[in-house]
Amino acid sequence: MQKVTLLFAFLLVSVASFGQWAIDKGHSKFTFIAEHHGISEVDGYFKKFDGKITATKDDLSDAVFEITIESPSINTDLEMRDNHLKSEDMFNVEKFPTITFKSTSLTKISGNKYKMNGDITIKGITKPIALDVTMNGPAAHPNPNNKKLQLGIKATTTIKRSDFGIGGKLATIMVGDEISIRATGEFQKN
Repeated sequence: MQKVTLLFAFLLVSVASFGQWAIDKGHSKFTFIAEHHGISEVDGYFKKFDGKITATKDDLSDAVFEITIESPSINTDLEMRDNHLKSEDMFNVEKFPTITFKSTSLTKISGNKYKMNGDITIKGITKPIALDVTMNGPAAHPNPNNKKLQLGIKATTTIKRSDFGIGGKLATIMVGDEISIRATGEFQKN
């Protein structure tokens, strides 16, 4: 009986030290910006997504970020353009309903600045990307009724849409090949 109790206690300590952080969807956003006609920019975002961070170290140096975005939730505030972005030539949302990202490393640069590497999958094509990350926290939640720790993240990068087969028939003078990505979010420790 004592061995079972010790094993159970060990498992509880292991689970407690294993940090799971859930994304706060109300305070997070995944946006993109594309050059339009070589003279302006068009931005958009995804309305539906989920994400988590898993870490075993309190300083999050071994953190793994996992994000899943529902590609049919794309929104640029223009229905005609949104329908085109959902089409087979663009995101092909019927065949590829999700965009995923999983980090492979997080390296502290200085202060709250990090470099994050990971793999992004769009339209079934997986490519490595590097993101510039600003991470604030972990910190106590300012609401005294919420005892959870929170973490703020801003991550930016640039990808080429052609690397993922997005808009293969679309001339770059219409929509630029380089797409800026900006992800902001808050996570709460479970």
